[in-house]
Amino acid sequence: PSEEVAYVACTYRETGIEQPDFLATIDLSPGSCSYGQVIHHLPMPNLKDELHSSGWSAGNVCFEDCTRGRRKLVLPSLISSRVYVVDVGTQCRAPRLCKMIEPVDIFWKCDKGHLNVPHALPNGDVLIANMGDPAGNGKGGFIVLDGESFELKGNWEKSCEVPATGHDFWFQPRHNVLVSSAGLVLKRAGPAFNPDDLHKGVFGRHLNVWDLSCRTLIQSFDLGEDSLPFSVRFLHNPDAAEGYVSCALSGVIYRFFKNEARCWAVEEVIRIPPKKVRGWILPEMPAFPAHIIISRDDRFLYVSNWLHGDIRQYDISCTSKPRLVGQVFVGGSILRGGPVTVCRDEELKCQPEPLVIKGRTVHGGPYKMQLSLDGRRLYVTNSFCSSWDKQLYPDLIREGSVMLLIDVDMEAGGLCVNKNFLVDFGKEPCGPALARDIHFPCGD
Repeated sequence: PSEEVAYVACTYRETGIEQPDFLATIDLSPGSCSYGQVIHHLPMPNLKDELHSSGWSAGNVCFEDCTRGRRKLVLPSLISSRVYVVDVGTQCRAPRLCKMIEPVDIFWKCDKGHLNVPHALPNGDVLIANMGDPAGNGKGGFIVLDGESFELKGNWEKSCEVPATGHDFWFQPRHNVLVSSAGLVLKRAGPAFNPDDLHKGVFGRHLNVWDLSCRTLIQSFDLGEDSLPFSVRFLHNPDAAEGYVSCALSGVIYRFFKNEARCWAVEEVIRIPPKKVRGWILPEMPAFPAHIIISRDDRFLYVSNWLHGDIRQYDISCTSKPRLVGQVFVGGSILRGGPVTVCRDEELKCQPEPLVIKGRTVHGGPYKMQLSLDGRRLYVTNSFCSSWDKQLYPDLIREGSVMLLIDVDMEAGGLCVNKNFLVDFGKEPCGPALARDIHFPCGD
């Protein structure tokens, strides 16, 4: 079925507005009088949590057991380290908070903090990646919640040795593997992007491979200094032993796969070139592929390039040789008429025009994406991290985020901004908000 509502995690941190973060429910039924509008707000009980990523309490198991469907949405907090569990099954258009795990419990029981991406494990429990320790120093690994009660079970990994940093992860049970990315040291890089932090171990460089059943780290790939591996995705085919990871500072996307020796390997398959610029904090603006998703049929890979401002569509019918078939600019730092001048560009002949929809200029760059199940509608929000937003996209802080709709050509490939759709989080009752992760209860 087509998606009828979306849940979007929103934050007020670093905006100057003393209001709690909230979960917004968006009406996505085209025939509805409230289409493209926020129809419900669920405020969290605390301030400055920084809701960022979110995930369901039941994964693929819900298709085999309808009693474990997508009824609970898990919302970890990037800064406060708090975890919220929201009931969306009782009233899908008016979710309610049903569980809260306080940071002190996570600090004492797990010695972890700064929580990011949650996914449901095959056994029904919820796994959440962490980015650091309670003080914000770099520390990878995961915490586990019980899939029914959502009580904190403790750390997931058995070994005492964990990666220096953590961010995202995905797994493939039929190959008994979990792959995680490195992220950054939040204590150092969280307050702002500082070029002086480059080459100092602040930005991660490793892709980590775990034994899913033994919960131990078995391989680690060094992707280069300050590569910043971020978003990880396996192909949807459960028999496929391959996927992709995007590196947010090097602009490289790697394919990871099982080789002929049945060991895991990586290879570079996409490199988005940097741009020589004036008027920015560095003379060269790197590509920043912060988020990737794969269509359900494993045919297309979508990439959000947060700094440059474009969304890219690659045909991955040949997984080792992705082919660019669609590209659209929806903001970014290199727009014509802005403070940044592009001096040399390997891809574009001129700087892209600002995007205006329904009289609203879109600020910021594309980050979180969600694709409809039929693959024809790509939704995107444009806030990456409140402190980095404030530094690099001050207009976004003043005017708030938007949620856009990109129409997808599923036959030949191609992307087009839908000018009839705009969710404007700048018009929130409490003031402009920053929007992040998107989920559909029907499946995503």
